[in-house]
Amino acid sequence: MKNKKYYLGLDVGGTNLAAAIVDDNYQIIERLKIPSNAHRSTAEIIDNMVEVSRGVVAKSGLEISQISSWGIGMPSCINIKTNLLVHANCFGWKNMPIYDHLEGKLPLPFFIENDANCAVYGEALAGAAQGYKDVLMLTLGTGVGGGIIIDGKIYTGADNMGAELGHTKLVYDGELCTCGQKGCLEAYCSLTALLRVTKKTLKLYPQSDFAKMVDEQNIEFNGEIIFEAAKKGDPTASGIIEQYIKHLAAGLSTFITIFRPSIIVLGGGIANSGDFLFNPLREEVYKATFGADMIGVPPIVGAKLGNDAGIIGAALLEQKSKIFNKNL
Repeated sequence: MKNKKYYLGLDVGGTNLAAAIVDDNYQIIERLKIPSNAHRSTAEIIDNMVEVSRGVVAKSGLEISQISSWGIGMPSCINIKTNLLVHANCFGWKNMPIYDHLEGKLPLPFFIENDANCAVYGEALAGAAQGYKDVLMLTLGTGVGGGIIIDGKIYTGADNMGAELGHTKLVYDGELCTCGQKGCLEAYCSLTALLRVTKKTLKLYPQSDFAKMVDEQNIEFNGEIIFEAAKKGDPTASGIIEQYIKHLAAGLSTFITIFRPSIIVLGGGIANSGDFLFNPLREEVYKATFGADMIGVPPIVGAKLGNDAGIIGAALLEQKSKIFNKNL
């Protein structure tokens, strides 16, 4: 019997630094997280990245010598020409020499990848896209992350900075995006965008049942409340969700036409809305996609691993060139 291998994964986010030990069956055997406190100095945050990583190894009862590698998912791309972390907005990092900061911090080989790429990799290894060779994933959260797997390998383009699907153009000269550009998919399909549209709509229709409910109950509304109101048939909330779905379908139809993936996975908080989101979305994507009536569209499914996708994908970065077994 072969010896079991263990991998250390770290998911670096603006809210938490989450570390886990993952075995070679892609199972998390121990986890630990601490607040990011993203406003602090780079040195402090790096120290905490190391601290939580060492901590989860100790908590697991393993020795550091039993860990194969350290994989890190970062909210940014890495410029392979300079080895610089390009732009981690939540930490205010631009062109940060991340490898220099981490070199020698742990006695392990380490690998760094964009967090959305880690998420799609995790879902392909052990989640909703398990075994598929061609996968496209969007994470619909505060922003819109994107990841692509082509022929079993994470696709990042010639300079390692591709697959920024959230920053493809959806509307020319449209809404301002967090990246500074206008009209990005993220500016229409993120949770931030959904809340922006909802606030604007409630100001326009203050007498609507949805506006009255929010006002009377003094609700600090979120995506879940908007979807719940739409499920109950509120026309204002339903109109907001309908427009959101059309924007998301427009983006997905473009990605299908370009990449023709075997499967599309949606993660993030909005994707937790289930069939109420997915059923009309599938219909809109079919209507919007070139050649759908002749060649069909790939299945669109929800992520299975939740927040674990990124950490599993990060932990297994050592094997990121592995080829998956099937392409359905």
